Amino acid sequence: MTKASELQELIGQEVGVSKWFDITQARIGAFADCTEDHQFIHVDPNAAKATPFGGTIAHGFLTLSLASAMSYDAVAPLEDVVMGVNYGFDKLRFVAPVPAGSRIRGRFKLLSAEDRGGGRWLLKHELTVEIEGGDKPALIAEWLAMQVLAD
Repeated sequence: MTKASELQELIGQEVGVSKWFDITQARIGAFADCTEDHQFIHVDPNAAKATPFGGTIAHGFLTLSLASAMSYDAVAPLEDVVMGVNYGFDKLRFVAPVPAGSRIRGRFKLLSAEDRGGGRWLLKHELTVEIEGGDKPALIAEWLAMQVLAD
């Protein structure tokens, strides 16, 4: 756990790297069912072979949706945190496609920590989602999260 008083010392530093997450065709298909996005590049391996991707790829939003699990795995919560709330993104770019059958993980760097009063801290992390063996990341984002501490 990190103390709120230590946050300023961590700005600009990598604060965690998550475990690898498997991006299976089954996971892609389940995400397609949840979001009703059944575009063939995600769900039809035969048709996707004829694309520049050479096979199916994960939805960009599937990759993004795993950011929460990556964060839970990699970033220590603040000491005395009662809850954390997703506050949005300042920047988000999908840089490279994630092929079915690959693995991804998240790297987190603390960019800023703002005391909003009342035990609320607004944290901004740079999130880079790496593709195992890839030359480029899947996505890069500036992610905002509000952490609320106990009184």
